Amino acid sequence: MNSIRRTDSRAAHWADEYADKVIREKGPQSKGGPTKDHYTCASGITPSGTVHIGNFREIISVDLVVRALRDRGEKVRFIYSWDDYDVFRKVPANMPRQEELQKYLRFPITMVPDPWDRDESYARHNETDVETVLPQVGIFPEYIYQSKSYRASKYAESIRTALEHRDELKQTLDKFRDEDHKIQGEWWPVSAFCGVCSKDETDIDGWDGQWSLRYHCNACGHQTAADIREAKEIKLVWRVDWPMRWAYEQVDFEPAGKDHHSQGGSFDTARHVCKEVYNWDAPVTFRYDFIGIKGTPGKMSSSTGKVINLPDVLRVYTPEIVRYLFVSTRPNTEFTISFDLDVIKIYEDYDRTERIAWGDEKARDEAAFLREKRIYELSQVSMDNEGKSAMPAAKPYQVPFRHLCNLIQIADCNIDKTIEWIKQNPEKLGGVSGGTNSVPEEKQLPALLARCRCAKYWIEECAPDDFRFRLRPGGEKTELNNKELTGIRLLRDKVISGIENFRDDKSCAEAIYRCAEEAGLEGKELFRAAYQVLIGKDQGPRLAGFLRSIDKERILAILEE
Repeated sequence: MNSIRRTDSRAAHWADEYADKVIREKGPQSKGGPTKDHYTCASGITPSGTVHIGNFREIISVDLVVRALRDRGEKVRFIYSWDDYDVFRKVPANMPRQEELQKYLRFPITMVPDPWDRDESYARHNETDVETVLPQVGIFPEYIYQSKSYRASKYAESIRTALEHRDELKQTLDKFRDEDHKIQGEWWPVSAFCGVCSKDETDIDGWDGQWSLRYHCNACGHQTAADIREAKEIKLVWRVDWPMRWAYEQVDFEPAGKDHHSQGGSFDTARHVCKEVYNWDAPVTFRYDFIGIKGTPGKMSSSTGKVINLPDVLRVYTPEIVRYLFVSTRPNTEFTISFDLDVIKIYEDYDRTERIAWGDEKARDEAAFLREKRIYELSQVSMDNEGKSAMPAAKPYQVPFRHLCNLIQIADCNIDKTIEWIKQNPEKLGGVSGGTNSVPEEKQLPALLARCRCAKYWIEECAPDDFRFRLRPGGEKTELNNKELTGIRLLRDKVISGIENFRDDKSCAEAIYRCAEEAGLEGKELFRAAYQVLIGKDQGPRLAGFLRSIDKERILAILEE
């Protein structure tokens, strides 16, 4: 693998900017201490339902900064916290066995059964779905399960610290609230799941100033004095829990969504709590924006409550292009993931970046080259042995997505036949933008196969009807007038019969226009007749390239009637 060429910071990617900021603000030069052993970058979510593609934005944003730090030779710990000791508040609409799940409302998520009967709990099911797919896009965090941490009394000292600063915490939280939303009455920075019925419908009754916390349950009537050092049911409330974990894990970087970063939001309060109560400076951060969805996959559109998750996106986009969608957009910019015809444009944009990175296409200037190359590097799933960004081992074999979709449909959506056609006809790809004249090498086939699978899925499940086509079987008749019939016969005799003799699409197109002129037709009239004969539609792929991509004997069989 080829290591990256370090770029000047002025031409850096946004992930490089934040990596430099982390080093500047959290490194030894910021505190005058010894060399820092490693940086800790964090992300996390509550697995209360399907982890959707909007949640993925935080995960990959952290991954990109992690890679940028490693590219600078820094050691990084990338942690991902599953907040699976949060309360199960609502049953998502897309979950099975709704009535059964309703019985577990107000339980910790980790104690809710898996409605699919696959994993040990509802939380674990949602966690496993994410942990299984992240390696496909080159993301490998260290997972922390908060249910295990709390039940093991890992945070006992931190909970006691919060209790000791109860009044101070209340003042800090109220500082960011208006009069109507300030905390009323007695307030505790902790909550409890009942040790008998497991619900969080409890009230804290008192604390002895040491380790004993008294609470009672409003659901079942249970009351007890729990030892914080041993009790499994005690946890901190969210606005204290988050900054506590920053200090506990010594987090240097963690982004958050625009809701958390709103003025007076949870990040503002967490910053103060972290420093004033736990004596740790809040991590370097940025705000990431929401993601929109354009053109939902057809088979999913009728599923009430269905969200788009990473596996859904990976059915349409290869892993590198999934990364590219996020790498090429600044995190504070809202953008849309498309499943409609925009998919073609996204593949084209990525292919252009790839050609620039490999030197096959010239960038506007040196700064543009460095920017596109860096975007391409960070878009790759592959890394070197030290976890640094790296170019692929082999230059990918480019077949433009639009053309590939046409080839797959010509092959009746058979991927093996499509790849075989590419191997046998590489010269016919040379006239396609970004195409190549060479036969794909064995090491290039896995990436080509992955693109074919995405194209096939997109055609069958997402593409608009006017983009889809099917070659008509031989023997079917098409209603044509005399001029059109003459034009089709000329097309057969003067173009298709010798189709192999055309060196490119341009020379073939010129011959098609000559046939139209000889038949007394406008070019578009002959095109319409040809498409009707071949696919039963008035429009289709560019005719010259289309004819050159279909087996000649197959076309002649279709035209026989």
